[in-house]
Amino acid sequence: MLKSFVSAIALIASAAQAAPATDLQKAIADHWAWYLANNPEQASGLGHHEYDALVSDPSLANQDRQARDEQGFLDRLTAISDAGLDEQGRINKAILSRLLREDVAAAKFGERQMLFTSYYSWWQGFASLPEGLRFSTRADYDNYLTRLGKFPAQNTEYLKISRQAVAQGYVQPCAVLDGMAGTITGVIKPDVAQSRFYEPFLRPKPATVSDADWAALKTRAAQVIKGTVEPEYGKIAEWYGKEYKCRATVGAADLPQGRDWYALQVARRTTTALSPDQIHQIGLNEVKRIGAEMDALARKNGFADRKAMVAQMTADPAQHARNAEELLAAAAYQNKRIDGLLPRYFGKLPRLTYGVKAIPAETAEGTTTAYSQPGSIASGIAGTYWVNTSRLDQRPLYELPALTAHEASPGHQTQLSLQQELDLPEFRKYVAGFTAYVEGWALYTEHLGIEMGLYNTPQRDMARLSYEMWRACRLVVDTGVHSKGWSKAQAVTFMRTETGLSDKNIDAEVNRYISWPGQALGYKMGELKIRELRLRAEQELGPKFDLRAFHDTVLGQGAVPLDVLEAEINRWIAARKA
Repeated sequence: MLKSFVSAIALIASAAQAAPATDLQKAIADHWAWYLANNPEQASGLGHHEYDALVSDPSLANQDRQARDEQGFLDRLTAISDAGLDEQGRINKAILSRLLREDVAAAKFGERQMLFTSYYSWWQGFASLPEGLRFSTRADYDNYLTRLGKFPAQNTEYLKISRQAVAQGYVQPCAVLDGMAGTITGVIKPDVAQSRFYEPFLRPKPATVSDADWAALKTRAAQVIKGTVEPEYGKIAEWYGKEYKCRATVGAADLPQGRDWYALQVARRTTTALSPDQIHQIGLNEVKRIGAEMDALARKNGFADRKAMVAQMTADPAQHARNAEELLAAAAYQNKRIDGLLPRYFGKLPRLTYGVKAIPAETAEGTTTAYSQPGSIASGIAGTYWVNTSRLDQRPLYELPALTAHEASPGHQTQLSLQQELDLPEFRKYVAGFTAYVEGWALYTEHLGIEMGLYNTPQRDMARLSYEMWRACRLVVDTGVHSKGWSKAQAVTFMRTETGLSDKNIDAEVNRYISWPGQALGYKMGELKIRELRLRAEQELGPKFDLRAFHDTVLGQGAVPLDVLEAEINRWIAARKA
């Protein structure tokens, strides 16, 4: 009788512990289903093809509904006791709760109506649609054309929001908008075959599609692109040219509720509780440290200072590609050079590959040197390392080792592709893209390039230091503009004084920091934390420290807030000690 009673008590206790875990699992599953339904374009890229003919609803009414739904999910999570969860369950709950809280908070600001920056826009986002979709069946092409046909309704909502934003003063500074009109009109092509929307029809015909059906699809595509999509770009261009009223000021503090909104961006992008003043000072300290290293390198190579060395480097015609193809070929070579070194530094590498492409011409003039786009294992889509082939005289070849390490391997492409293969909830694979972690890791890999032997000439090493200085300057410039009242001219002068970047790159970068407040802070803050954690592990573990295992541990949780990463590395150190 006693034994049965004890067994019953044990079963009740076990059930009580299982309830929070079950509730959390259900909440996470429900949230993921909700997320896919509200982001059908991304859902298709992730292999959920029931959404292939749908487009998202950007309306403010739908944004408000989503915020209410997210608050509902947050309430469900709050009601789940941590005491009944294992360690991984508590982490999953904390990360999803954080994402939901930030979304709910952001939805209360009128700044959500600002739908474009110097770096991205809804019109360029839609022009990129084919890059994230599968094209292997007749249905894939049919669904894609159906989506194109839905752009007018979607664009109507974007324009409605943007007109309201102008009326309420939520607009970008005039100082960052040079060339913006071209990012709209550049999508419209005289020949439909040149259109980015037509690109899927320039690929080899799928074997399952007949010649007649293929010809019909091409005809339909030309009609939809010329008759439906491009007229909408004409409407955007007309709105931008005639109705958009930019502002003379540049700081986020000058927007309605701007200081509170910027504080949210700082917390969100850095995943810290640091104030803009604290981050500004960290930036100044890093600028001083890196500047001393740059000057020392210059003197070691016979120059008076870094300015003299950088001037000589940039003036050397041998350090510049003669055409776009040569720059892309050099970038591809760097990719393979680094790929051959990865097994020495990582125990786990991703299966997904990536390619190298030129940034679209209509955005190249105003955007950054390069960027990375993740692929999808589920949909058979490779990642892409996008390289800016405009202004070749300002894209020196000696920058490619650091640039490639960051954007491709072992930076973004390695981290984002590996994240898809981890045993994690789907939202952590595809939604939890914490800037401080993702960009911090990529910047850390630039520094790792020293150990990998990537900077085997003084010019490449100076470029690496210049890139690190560039990211340190972001801490100073972003907070300077949005918290301390800096002008664009002040920001440009600071960047020109401290970095070895070209004037064109500096202008594009400062425009990005001004039009996208807070985002640029994540890079240096994340890199500093990862380097701090590595140093701690090396000091505490001594001969037990294993660099490959350290990297696998950093990458093994996917993108997480910096405090979660620190806790994970501390657990790893303790386990290695034992």
